[in-house]
Amino acid sequence: MLVVHGGWSPGRLIIWAEDPALPSTTTSRARSRPHPFAAPDPGSVIEAGRAETVQLTLPSTGRAPVPSPETGLDATARGLKLATWTVPALVVPAEEALAVLATLTDPAPDRPWIAGPSLRYLGLLAGYACDLARRGRMLPQLVTEAGVPAARWRPVLTGSDAATFKDFAAGMPPVVRASGEGQSLGRTIRDALAAMLDSAARSVMPERIMVGPRPGPKAALSDRWLSALTGDPALPGAADADVRELRKALDDWMRAANEANGPIRVSFRLIEPQPDPESEASPDEWALEFALQSAEDPGLYLPARDLWAGERFPGLPRQPDETLLAGLGRAVRLFPVLHTALLEQRPAAMRLSTGEAYEFLRQTAPLLQAAGFGVQLPAWAGRKAVGLKLTARSKPKSKAGASRAVADSGFGLEQLVDFRLDLVIGEGAVTAEELAELARAKIPLVRVRGQWVELDDRQLKAALKAVGRRREGELTAGEVLQQVVDGGDEDLPLVEVDADGDLGDLLSGQAADRLTPLPTPDGFQGTLRPYQERGLSWLNFLGRLGLGGILADDMGLGKTAQTLSLLLTDQPSKTLLICPMSLVSNWVKEAGRFAPELRVYVHHGGTRRRDEDFQAAVAGADLVLTTYGTALRDLETLRSVNWSRVVCDEAQAIKNSGTRQSQAVRAIPARTRLALTGTPVENHLAELWSIMDFCNPGLLGPAKRFRRRFQEPIENRQDEDATAALKRATGPFVLRRLKTDKSIISDLPEKNEMKVWCSLTPEQATLYQAVVEDMMAEIESTEGIQRRGNVLAAMMKLKQVCNHPAHLLKDGSRLPGRSGKLARLEELADEIISDGEKALVFTQYAEWGSLMQPYLAAHTDRPVLWLHGGLSKARRDELVERFQTDDEPMIFLLSLKAAGTGLNLTAANHVVHFDRWWNPAVEDQATDRAFRIGQSRDVQVRKFICTGTLEEKIDAMIERKKALASAVVGTGEQWITDLSTDQLRELFSLDTSTVR
Repeated sequence: MLVVHGGWSPGRLIIWAEDPALPSTTTSRARSRPHPFAAPDPGSVIEAGRAETVQLTLPSTGRAPVPSPETGLDATARGLKLATWTVPALVVPAEEALAVLATLTDPAPDRPWIAGPSLRYLGLLAGYACDLARRGRMLPQLVTEAGVPAARWRPVLTGSDAATFKDFAAGMPPVVRASGEGQSLGRTIRDALAAMLDSAARSVMPERIMVGPRPGPKAALSDRWLSALTGDPALPGAADADVRELRKALDDWMRAANEANGPIRVSFRLIEPQPDPESEASPDEWALEFALQSAEDPGLYLPARDLWAGERFPGLPRQPDETLLAGLGRAVRLFPVLHTALLEQRPAAMRLSTGEAYEFLRQTAPLLQAAGFGVQLPAWAGRKAVGLKLTARSKPKSKAGASRAVADSGFGLEQLVDFRLDLVIGEGAVTAEELAELARAKIPLVRVRGQWVELDDRQLKAALKAVGRRREGELTAGEVLQQVVDGGDEDLPLVEVDADGDLGDLLSGQAADRLTPLPTPDGFQGTLRPYQERGLSWLNFLGRLGLGGILADDMGLGKTAQTLSLLLTDQPSKTLLICPMSLVSNWVKEAGRFAPELRVYVHHGGTRRRDEDFQAAVAGADLVLTTYGTALRDLETLRSVNWSRVVCDEAQAIKNSGTRQSQAVRAIPARTRLALTGTPVENHLAELWSIMDFCNPGLLGPAKRFRRRFQEPIENRQDEDATAALKRATGPFVLRRLKTDKSIISDLPEKNEMKVWCSLTPEQATLYQAVVEDMMAEIESTEGIQRRGNVLAAMMKLKQVCNHPAHLLKDGSRLPGRSGKLARLEELADEIISDGEKALVFTQYAEWGSLMQPYLAAHTDRPVLWLHGGLSKARRDELVERFQTDDEPMIFLLSLKAAGTGLNLTAANHVVHFDRWWNPAVEDQATDRAFRIGQSRDVQVRKFICTGTLEEKIDAMIERKKALASAVVGTGEQWITDLSTDQLRELFSLDTSTVR
């Protein structure tokens, strides 16, 4: 299975592929070496462009480029540098890139390749270009190409479109611009977007803008340019003076289109008619209110009527009335009807007819929002007005049948139920006659039973067509379930479900709360908490139906205990559990602790059993444990067993459906499947589809349909209808509870998080400034991938300085008295030890932990344990066991990467993050090693930050932009590399007033 990548260099799309079946390293020492596992002929699987050998600059070790995660090949993170490799590729001219990406974004399901992140990114960028063209967010321009004037369409990026463009820039995979030295991120994304938007614009434009024959070479330049916007873009032979004059006018037009961006914007609020017998307004007369609004804080909103009365809010310009009038003047270009309001001396609002209000909803509001204006619409605006309501009722059973049902646990997917489909408009059902009357009226905005709704022709036609279909009768419960998951169609979605009995419990998405909790099973050593009993009943309920589920409880709520109790409840059965290697020992110990009667076999390591020995071992086991890597290597062996259940722990390991590991896990047959994960969606909704498709293969349909129906509307437009439909479709199969919910667990102690501000010593400050001056000189002199590497290197060095001078210098020098952070840790360690308590101290640098461990042990005269990635599994287990069982107060130093997940360390009630990863999810996972079930004391979490340094500044950026932190910072530190040089200088500079 090839992994196909996409890159962009000015004027062309580059497509190449990795072949995991080829040797992963090379012995060549040439300056530019052949990529060892690049597919030699990508044209054999992709029909596009022309074959060409290109040079790519990629993160590499001494012997090979770092493979992408999708290949399944092992990748190292040590000793990396940028190196140049020659790669067989397909080169596509810019004007053909949009069409090629359209075919690659939606490939055939049996294709012999998967798309890498860079190709998926370019596909999304192509979709963004098409969306801009479709919404008219473009202007014609006159550019120079190869010394010849040319007519091109260029994007207008204001308001929400500007924000989207920034997100695309922040999210660009480095591989996209790996094909050229000095290729900046800004140039790459601007060139790619402009080229693809020009192609998209020409596809949505009429074949001819001008009437009559196309002008000849001697015609006026303006006429030739206009014709070239839908034809050959080149304009050879144009006089220089004519080119300058036309270009100036077009540049002024583009500049005016971008004027809407600013800290204060004009906002429009559409207010629906309110029936009021005392009002002079017509019952069908709408109001459009004008206002000023803060672009950064939309809650700062001042209606124009209050503005004229003299009211203000902080941040307004000195003459806000001029800002309002100027903004309304610009808006007239998009909403000509607005000119009537500008005839007034102090415009505050205007009245609209129902037809004008509909035009505003459908056409003007999106244009205003895209242009940077604020727009507030009624809550119902944009929602599908017409939908379907499904009602399902259990069929009555005879007494004999009822007793058998109870004995057999009753409900099954083959059970027949009575169903009925009703048409719904707004919040109420309508008859066929009422629908026909609405269709005859041809009014786009109507009030139905006191509620305003939008009705378009497509929805009405779909509803009228549905009237003639079968709308009631009998279906199996399984068929009803599939209808709910399918959710109707795009024009006539399923908007409401009303079912009773066990089917209603399942479809509600609240089965865990509505089912009778199962008691703690016999053989379970311990007592399940009430919410865990509800979780067990839900898991057992799904299992009886042959359905899979995602147990997505928060970390520390006992997913392991609930799973083991399920295995005891469903005996005899044979379960295969797949987990990361670091968790195998945890499962063995937890099974021995909670369910000692379960027979456990671990299938992992070089001495694992094969062939007949494997079959014999499995035959004598209730629970077989293996790892994701072993499942990939031993797929055929594992497929030979008739499993009752396959469980994936830390199921985010299969969140990418295209990886070999994920495909291997899916290929193992089982009666039911269960995914355990605290983070079912980390980055995008395709991960949820991948995990759901493991649990219930095919239930959500193909990935292509899921992307079109749910992922794109929700991620790109925050579509509320699509969000509700996805929740309705997946709710029956996902159980998610949070530790912070006191109704779930009331006896878990508090988690108190605090920031600990540390000062640099004079020595640290001197080193810090030297690093900034040295690294900024390197950053300023490089571009492209090399610049990104230098930025990351600078950040690492500055963080090392903040830790300790010896960490940066690596000279083995003394530790005491030279670091503000270490001094604070010494004080804190003394307090914790004197109180007879234990602490976890996380660092992301293994070399720094190795320096701290003996020093802290000598300073505290107490054990300081040190867990890092270089330890054997047996040694890791020994350290964890000692920390948990030894009553002596102590410090446990841990490498964030090696110990951030999978460990139960509730003996500690203090957590210290010595150096920050700037990824809240990673830090929270590490903290949850102590803050989980079994913890009886409040947990004190301290995050060390050096004042005046990049640590303080990045922390402030995250606090100001929580939404950005979850969307961008969640990828680690890569987003910082795309800041401008001036922004980096400001970020890295030291505030010397904070030095002690």
